[in-house]
Amino acid sequence: MLNSSNHSMRKYFIIFLLSLTNLCLAVNTLAQGQESQIKKILMERIPQFPKIEEITRSPMNGLYEIRVEGDEIYYSDAEANFLIQGSLIDTRSRRNITEERIDKLSAIDFQTLPFKDSIKIVQGTGKRHIAVFEDPNCGYCKRFEKDLQKVENVTVHLFLYPVLGQDSIEKSKKIWCAKDPAKAWKDWMQRETLPQAAQGNCDSQALNRTVEFGRKRKINGTPTIVTADGVRVPGAINTAQLEKLLSEGKL
Repeated sequence: MLNSSNHSMRKYFIIFLLSLTNLCLAVNTLAQGQESQIKKILMERIPQFPKIEEITRSPMNGLYEIRVEGDEIYYSDAEANFLIQGSLIDTRSRRNITEERIDKLSAIDFQTLPFKDSIKIVQGTGKRHIAVFEDPNCGYCKRFEKDLQKVENVTVHLFLYPVLGQDSIEKSKKIWCAKDPAKAWKDWMQRETLPQAAQGNCDSQALNRTVEFGRKRKINGTPTIVTADGVRVPGAINTAQLEKLLSEGKL
């Protein structure tokens, strides 16, 4: 009797699992259908709406997250009758859900950065690490560099990112091809002194690779900072903000 009972229990348990699996599949199919319907309605009603990359359920019941081209976030109800642009905040945990989502989307895996195409600048022990994408003609970059000089014990992986025109490309080539690129960069950013044109052959394809890398990852401005834990910070920040970023991993 005991063996028969156990066999029956296993049988019913398997049936229960199969039923649960079918239910989950049905719910997922329904959800996918709803998301497709939202996309269809928005495209019909707002033809100029940015390209929709993904629609998913948000943590709020009945609200859907709409991620569009450029990783902007919108929200919609299930019938796409209302469209919301703004931050979704969890009042219980005091978390900005939208901000967290954008941070996750914009994060860059530090280990995937093409360090061979960067200029390594060590300050103090260099035990902390950041990567920075900068254009030599960027005024905000020059302001950021002044604050960066006050930060101790950091290794800066500088990626020359000449996106402000042909003159930026020419200056970047001179800096990259200098005998001491790190010194050449500081001389230019701090004293506006450029090295003479590099002697002999200099392979500056690293600049093209950096620009291509940045565009693929939507680095649209300079300076852009990337921390060792992948946090991306667009724009110039001051010394205190940078220290906080380095010590806490976030602003």
